[in-house]
Amino acid sequence: MTRIVAGSAGGRTLVVPPSGTRPTSERVREALFSRLEHLDAVDGARVLDLYAGSGALGLEAASRGAVHVVLVDAARTAADVCRRNARGLGLTDRVEVVADRVDRYLSRLAPADGPAGEVFDLVLLDPPYDLAEDALAAALAGVARCTAPGGVVVVERSSRAAAPTWPQPLAPSDDRRYGETRVWFGERPA
Repeated sequence: MTRIVAGSAGGRTLVVPPSGTRPTSERVREALFSRLEHLDAVDGARVLDLYAGSGALGLEAASRGAVHVVLVDAARTAADVCRRNARGLGLTDRVEVVADRVDRYLSRLAPADGPAGEVFDLVLLDPPYDLAEDALAAALAGVARCTAPGGVVVVERSSRAAAPTWPQPLAPSDDRRYGETRVWFGERPA
């Protein structure tokens, strides 16, 4: 069972897609958001949750005070589950769900040859563990163009995966291991 850990929807359960996703464990989400709240990166933030799956990370952010959250997943089933979860938690006024591939969404949001549209204070990437390193690097390049100055970027991967390559102007700031999961933090200087 996947639940929201804290905030206005704390303790409420989430629906998880029947297959094709690996929800972040409650223990990892609790530790991750404890760190993010210490960094003052959640309350009042604009959040982008890429490879959203059930939407657990972005919905946790909304529950904890994020003012706008965009959940992006290519799987239509996952996007439908994200919408259902946002409705069930009463967060539809702050949560937008996009059914699209991450690379295509980022290329529209932050084209390589022009200014970014919307910018985000917090970007969460929880891709499938088997996502190729070059695909993650391409996603981070798009994220770098749509992260606000002073923004935080989080990448969750297998603890056996190599550290992500942080494109300019993003810089690594920390990493934490939780069993089979490793979480890397990057920041865009203010």
